[in-house]
Amino acid sequence: MIIHITSRAAWQQAQTEGSYRADSLTSEGFIHCSTPQQVVRVANTIYRGQPGLVLLCIDPARLTALLRYEPPVQTDDPLAAELFPHLYGPLNLDAVVQVLDFPAEEDGSFQLPADVATGVLA
Repeated sequence: MIIHITSRAAWQQAQTEGSYRADSLTSEGFIHCSTPQQVVRVANTIYRGQPGLVLLCIDPARLTALLRYEPPVQTDDPLAAELFPHLYGPLNLDAVVQVLDFPAEEDGSFQLPADVATGVLA
């Protein structure tokens, strides 16, 4: 499973349009994703304190666009030694197996939802 962090509003718009397109697909050519082990660090680095987020839990076997594991785009990124899943095209909705609310804690940090941490998804 791979995970993409987005706003609930963006996910709802994708359902209306029939596919999901993050802004990065236009600006960088791909949609940023994470593994379950990476997603909290990414959230705490980029989305700290942001409300209204959801996690799109994606089955890579169902993707219609190309998926590559690559280092972060920014070379000064503290996570630069890791490879991250990048989706080179729109996310087809049937590849999303679950959508989980991803609220920030009181201090603005994020915690991995129990369903992801245990590997038990609906």
